[in-house]
Amino acid sequence: MAKPQDVSDAEFGAEVIDSDLPVLVDFWAEWCGPCKMIAPVVEQLAIEYEGKFKFAKLNVDFNPQTSAKYGVRSIPTLLIFKGGAPVGQVVGAVPKSVLQSRIEDALAF
Repeated sequence: MAKPQDVSDAEFGAEVIDSDLPVLVDFWAEWCGPCKMIAPVVEQLAIEYEGKFKFAKLNVDFNPQTSAKYGVRSIPTLLIFKGGAPVGQVVGAVPKSVLQSRIEDALAF
């Protein structure tokens, strides 16, 4: 069963930038209430899009370089990468339908 993969600053390039599949990265922290609210949604989407889309989680408290590089100032922030570049962003705990729409947009181009 697919689950979002935990990634660090050191792994980000190999796991996200160099990925053949588009990647949704959930920037989160343990103390963040809205992050905990959206986590099950991200896990459901990882199962639904297995083989078509990759899902990763990056803890901002332990990985400040990547968070700073992509201007993550609020969490949860979900960035979608395709071909090594960010192509979409969602900030906050949003309904599943919003994330599905962004994923479908990324798959379409």
